[in-house]
Amino acid sequence: MLYFKDSIKLRGFAFQICFLPVKIDETFPRFYTESIIFGTYNSESVQPPRTGQDLSEDYRYGFVLISDMKWWEKICERSRSGNSVHAFVRRNLVGPLYAEKLLFYVKRPFMQIRGLADFIERVTGDAEKLWDKYGGDTCLDSFESYLKLLGSIEKATFIRFTNLRELETPISLETLKKVLSISRIPRGGWYLSREALNQLIAQKGSV
Repeated sequence: MLYFKDSIKLRGFAFQICFLPVKIDETFPRFYTESIIFGTYNSESVQPPRTGQDLSEDYRYGFVLISDMKWWEKICERSRSGNSVHAFVRRNLVGPLYAEKLLFYVKRPFMQIRGLADFIERVTGDAEKLWDKYGGDTCLDSFESYLKLLGSIEKATFIRFTNLRELETPISLETLKKVLSISRIPRGGWYLSREALNQLIAQKGSV
């Protein structure tokens, strides 16, 4: 079990960095360290929590996935057709390690969070093997379409989820920036605490 805590200074600002106990992802030969600096974070592209925010499970309660409008609409069509379990495909080994809720931020022209779902698991590994097992849960119509999406990438991530709900009132980019105190949308997605998620969907009630 590894635990390390230190502080650094960058351009006159002091930051504290904590490395939590590391966990090994068996499908990827390296250690995942969850590093904290100052806002929200995710284990692939580090982003920090607000001052005083703890690192409990509540902190990783939600995860925001970023989607193109094309793929979001295909996922919604699949859900409306009666499918209950879905898989969001990403290149390489990325995505949330832990979460209870997924939020879907849809890029231009929407630039809004337009859906919410229950996280099942993140599965990573050989792209072809993942397709054989979980391809039927995706919104892709064929293995050829899947390969085209991945390009030359041989590893993939399937983020599996259920109970997809389209928000009647999407959460705007302005609301995101205000609640999360961010100036732009982080690439690759990011974690949300239970408190932050409930603030974002206050008009729908807590989850």
